[in-house]
Amino acid sequence: MSADNDGLTVGEMLLKHGISRRSFMKYCTAVASAMALPPWMGPAMAEQLRGSPRPSVVYLSFQECTGCLESLTRSFAPTIEDLIFNTISLDYNDTLMAAAGEAAESARAKAMKDNFGKYVLVVDGSVPTGAGGAYCAAGGRSAVDTLREAAKGAAAIVCVGTCASFGGIAFADPNPTSAWPVSALVDDKPIINVSGCPPIPEVMTGTLLQFFSTGEVPDLDEHRRPKVFFGNTIHDRCYRRPFYDQGKFAKSFDDEGARNGWCLFELGCKGPTTYNACATIKWNGGVSFPIQSGHGCIGCSEPGFWDKGSFYSALSTPAWGKAGEVAPRHVLELAAGAAAVGVVLGAGSAGVSRLRQHEREAGNDGKGS
Repeated sequence: MSADNDGLTVGEMLLKHGISRRSFMKYCTAVASAMALPPWMGPAMAEQLRGSPRPSVVYLSFQECTGCLESLTRSFAPTIEDLIFNTISLDYNDTLMAAAGEAAESARAKAMKDNFGKYVLVVDGSVPTGAGGAYCAAGGRSAVDTLREAAKGAAAIVCVGTCASFGGIAFADPNPTSAWPVSALVDDKPIINVSGCPPIPEVMTGTLLQFFSTGEVPDLDEHRRPKVFFGNTIHDRCYRRPFYDQGKFAKSFDDEGARNGWCLFELGCKGPTTYNACATIKWNGGVSFPIQSGHGCIGCSEPGFWDKGSFYSALSTPAWGKAGEVAPRHVLELAAGAAAVGVVLGAGSAGVSRLRQHEREAGNDGKGS
């Protein structure tokens, strides 16, 4: 960030770039709509952000593949350019920033000091604790030390990606680097997990904007994920769901069922047990998502997804097939209902059988008398 932008509010920064209040209001409303936020969030977001200083963001990358940051740079609402240059002050990210070495570390230290208690700490990647932290070090310091130092002055911590949120692939068995999610090492700060491998870009930017515009942590689920994005399973919103309900399943990735867009459940799709917005927000500006591209969901936004078995083995098969590992909620409800009906029908059938047997016995008694 250049010196002549220091101290400007978001509104002043927008005016400097020729963006009117009306245009910004429309922009925030469009962003809120794209992120599936409540209608009131658009105007509230605009008013809050306009009068606020550009919030400081410190982005730390640890044991990761850079996929989460690559995903973030492809956000459409808002774009990464709008987010960085007009809305937030990205004061540290060792991949995107021009500075390197001592200059970069000095920028991080200054941002944390100047904005102590106010900046948002974004963490990407799991945190290895093995070998005294030697598996991941920058500037002569381990990831553990850097995380704990940065967490002290953070208003909140946003963990982007399944690695930072739940440990991810590095945390998977046998976990040779003794990697951990952020929540295992920091317990005195609000933590928001934006899981996914990688997460949807608009879910990352949307979570940040929602926090900046309200100053509050959004409603979270039991895994500390924003409910607005992780409140439904992919199966709940999947366009192939009607085929599931009809019992129409692809048996291979190139059979007639697959070509007709039938459900991929029997090919291992984890959509029924995976909570994310893939089926609604999608990817690349709403163009597609893995299931639409013909591949089942692998459950990458859930804890421990890497250790849950083959991506191509079905969680279970519906009520008309074999029992499996985990049944989808509505299948269990159907099974329970069927069991109840079965009890009633069974009792009725037994009663009819007893009645007929009694009639036969009565008839025989009549003939023999």
